[in-house]
Amino acid sequence: LTIKIQGDGPIGGLTVTADSKGRVKGYVFNPEVMLPPNEKGKLDVGGALGVGVLSVIKDIGLKEPYVGQTILVSGEIAEDLTYYYATSEQTPSSVALGVLMNKDNTVRQAGGFQLMPGAEEAVIDKLEKKLGEISSVTALMDVGNTPETILEYVLGEFGLEILDKIPASFYCNCEKQRVAKALISIGRKELQEMIDEGKEIEVNCHFCNKNYAFSVDELKELLELARRD
Repeated sequence: LTIKIQGDGPIGGLTVTADSKGRVKGYVFNPEVMLPPNEKGKLDVGGALGVGVLSVIKDIGLKEPYVGQTILVSGEIAEDLTYYYATSEQTPSSVALGVLMNKDNTVRQAGGFQLMPGAEEAVIDKLEKKLGEISSVTALMDVGNTPETILEYVLGEFGLEILDKIPASFYCNCEKQRVAKALISIGRKELQEMIDEGKEIEVNCHFCNKNYAFSVDELKELLELARRD
């Protein structure tokens, strides 16, 4: 699953991708952007992203991935995902996300939940009342609650049963061979121009910031492979 957001705000946009094992990687286009808190005293995500488009790309093993798009309604990602479900997939849902930051601009807590499609109206009404009693997911986590205890608090009266747990983690699958294929894909003309400059080039992975160096001789080998294709 990949989510891409492109906006006219100072941050430019972001890309996040995750696999079925809970391994996640992502980056924002302009990570140096710093904005004052919004009127609620929280991260001004909407102000950073501005007006734009949200794209959801699902690879479910078919020949081509499914791609859905909607406009950004607020720039607040949870609200935009809720809007995406309603408009692009015609599926009523609700998404809540939160990030609690330290004063040194590092992440202190992060969490979220989604009301899955298909819930009965009576259940939704009870959940809305219960969720109205809590300030945020990250506030509950910050005082020592775990995802399990939060679920028990919100859903306990419905006979909560946890079926599975998948740990989420940052994981980048970049490697030099994959970067080499990307270089080949840019075209023979561009590769030749790099070779003509006579200098080693360095390619940076946006997701993990790892750098891959390619000597002139390695570029010549890639050019030869590009010619064969």
